[in-house]
Amino acid sequence: MAHILVIDDEKAIRDTLKEILEYEKFNVDVAEDGKKGLAMLQKDEYDAVLCDVKMPGIDGMELLDQAQGLVPDVPIIMISGHGTIELAIEATRKGAYDFISKPPDLNRLLITIRNAVDKTTLVTETKVLKRKVTRTFDIIGETPAIAKIKDTIEKVAPTEARVLITGENGTGKELVSRWIHEKSTRANAKLIEVNCASIPTELIESELFGHEKGSFTSAHKQRIGKFEQAHGGTLFLDEIGDMSMAAQSKVLRAIQEGKITRVGGDIEIKVDVRIVAATNKNLLQEIEESNFRMDLYHRLSVILIHVPKLNDRVDDIPLIANSFLGEICAENGLALKEFTPDAFEALKEVNWTGNIRELRNVIERLVILSGEAITGDDVYIYSNPAQRGSDPFGVVDSYQKLQEFRDWAEKVFIERKLIGNGWNVAKTAQEIDIQRSHLYNKITKYELSRR
Repeated sequence: MAHILVIDDEKAIRDTLKEILEYEKFNVDVAEDGKKGLAMLQKDEYDAVLCDVKMPGIDGMELLDQAQGLVPDVPIIMISGHGTIELAIEATRKGAYDFISKPPDLNRLLITIRNAVDKTTLVTETKVLKRKVTRTFDIIGETPAIAKIKDTIEKVAPTEARVLITGENGTGKELVSRWIHEKSTRANAKLIEVNCASIPTELIESELFGHEKGSFTSAHKQRIGKFEQAHGGTLFLDEIGDMSMAAQSKVLRAIQEGKITRVGGDIEIKVDVRIVAATNKNLLQEIEESNFRMDLYHRLSVILIHVPKLNDRVDDIPLIANSFLGEICAENGLALKEFTPDAFEALKEVNWTGNIRELRNVIERLVILSGEAITGDDVYIYSNPAQRGSDPFGVVDSYQKLQEFRDWAEKVFIERKLIGNGWNVAKTAQEIDIQRSHLYNKITKYELSRR
């Protein structure tokens, strides 16, 4: 049932409008002046507002101004017994949904209210769908470190300050960047993400700044870079510690001047972006080793947010595990399972080298392989197989052919190494001593994907 607020200083009109709207199955609240109306708008959620123009104290036009800041998505319909074209134009310019003269035509009033309510419904549905598409999950945890991160996001997000997020792979740095964007004044614009570690050094400048057709051998057409794509929004530079010095120099210029030049081009293009960067490296040490520019570091680190390792906040594990449990059961169409108390204790004792990312993989494994209740024994058997005794998975008995067992072992090995390196394929290939192209073939063969 739609919720309507009527603001009018004349009791007879308030009562009449309330009676008519309630007869039409609307839920109606009334306020006798602008001050009370604003207080009610802050306290409750409304689908539409009917507001008189001439009222003592805060009049309708002033209320309209203030309401735009408080509840910008709520349609406000102005009503007045002194309606003029000039007044209607002014109200519309200020953001009023419609302007109706007193005494109102009942049919027009009801049609206008229904249309306004439909608009509110569409706005709400759009926000819900946008949230589902972007898949921005909550930052889960109650430990002091997480509470501090949430508080910092609330303070920093509405500003234009650049943010540098530090922490190990898999701790949730990307999630922090998404929340900074969602709570910022740029939330309706794009959040563009770039993983600097996954892009070859020779292509990073083209990726960030774009290139002109013919600027190099494979530049068959013009390319718009990430800075231009993020214009008006937020640019998240993940693993910025892996960026080449040449690219660092151009990023610094873009931040300082608000301009970029495409590779092979000579035209300066203005860009308005907010930079949020992240790294798993100690950038101060990288500066000492001449791998990172000190001036860029100071530009990026206006605000520093450090995301702790999962091992440093084990008290949050039950909350995170329960959240993953519900999500994974729903994704797989399974009845909701539950953890026994000793399962939570067992999860706390695991050495989470892959942090949150590894925990989610283990929970998915537990959901698939365990019974209705996930116990401490299940956690012991199915978590961190590399750290366990002889045959924790019972996989030897599961395979009849050696090649099948080898494939399983290779898949587990590669997936774990990729997770440990934040899905940096080049770094993983070097670490496990195979060619990058071969690693890509393995990823395809075993249908591995980054979550």
